[in-house]
Amino acid sequence: MRSLDDYHGIVSDRQIYEIYQKARGLTGKHVLCINSTYQGGGVAELLSSVVPLMNDLGVDMGWRILHGNPDFFTITKKFHNALQGAEVNLTEMKKSLYVRASQDFKVYTHIDHDCVVIHDPQPLPLVRCCRKQQPWIWRCHIDLTDPNKELWDYLKQYLLRYDLMLVSNTRYLREDLPVEQQVVHPALDPLSPKNIEIPEDLAERYLEKFGIPTDKPLITQISRFDTWKDPEGVLDVYQEVEKEMDCRLVLCGSMATDDPEGQEIFERVERKAAQLSTNGDVIVINSENNILVNALQRASDVVVQKSLREGFGLTVTEALWKGRPVVASAVGGIGLQITDGENGFLVDPQDIKGCADRVVQILQDDGLARRLGKNAKRTVREKFLITRLLRDWLDVLNDVIL
Repeated sequence: MRSLDDYHGIVSDRQIYEIYQKARGLTGKHVLCINSTYQGGGVAELLSSVVPLMNDLGVDMGWRILHGNPDFFTITKKFHNALQGAEVNLTEMKKSLYVRASQDFKVYTHIDHDCVVIHDPQPLPLVRCCRKQQPWIWRCHIDLTDPNKELWDYLKQYLLRYDLMLVSNTRYLREDLPVEQQVVHPALDPLSPKNIEIPEDLAERYLEKFGIPTDKPLITQISRFDTWKDPEGVLDVYQEVEKEMDCRLVLCGSMATDDPEGQEIFERVERKAAQLSTNGDVIVINSENNILVNALQRASDVVVQKSLREGFGLTVTEALWKGRPVVASAVGGIGLQITDGENGFLVDPQDIKGCADRVVQILQDDGLARRLGKNAKRTVREKFLITRLLRDWLDVLNDVIL
């Protein structure tokens, strides 16, 4: 179990001191976080770091997983997509199944904490099912730039019961919602297995184990197999890059337990990859393996994140932290991390050729790659480490509890 003391040398002593001071008034307070999956995706990753560190600081933070059947997760995936602008057929049956999961969960979860934090839309109705006696926070990790109006209007009946909504970008703040809203940027844990420095021989063993040669320039996208991450679009980018130089592409991802669409998308990507490359230069991996991701990002010559929507994009943060040049879509929270031409490149998510040109530019210019990578690591150190996120959360909790 990591302690805040473990971050000495990574962040300044002043930052660590400030965190201890902010936590003093919250000692012994009980905070409950609820989301819908224990692995897969950025929310579970953030909670797996934040919860232990909060407890180390004396804040009794717990983490519970909403129970749900396959029908529920099929519906909430459609809700997730609709909050990012997709169409949805919002029937009364879907509404009933959506709320029923929270009603059932209430039986198994006795909430008498000092504060409740609900992550994303899956457990959102729980606030109506419980006897609310404490502040409730909705932490939305999704891109809310242009949500489906019908769904948003439906969800507002639950949101109006909340005391605070937290989002990842000022663009997601909603003028049509009277609930207090704040922006908190996600962050990366530099001591997690996915991000910690690893020996070169260990990285080589993992790459060999998963059949990833390093004899050619390596382009990588790491993300869940999700339509919004556009893995098929990355294959199109690779086709363009391959016209200019011999290289290899790795699409490495996993599937969250609350995402029923993942397997179908993975299989579709596998089929397209097999048609695209007969010599093994396109590798598709479905594995929840943090050391593999760590090794793969460090071995990559270019990391791509060709998302169509992106709440924040911690996979971008991870690559930047490892000093890798990144070419990513100018959507959602990615623009908060990358300044075009300084620590990476931003591209139009629909511009296949433009994305490929930036990848080729980096692969052909070692000096550019080194400069982007150096600036990338500095950006994360200054803005997007877990210690900064702890300070933000402590500020929020001090405001709503004390």
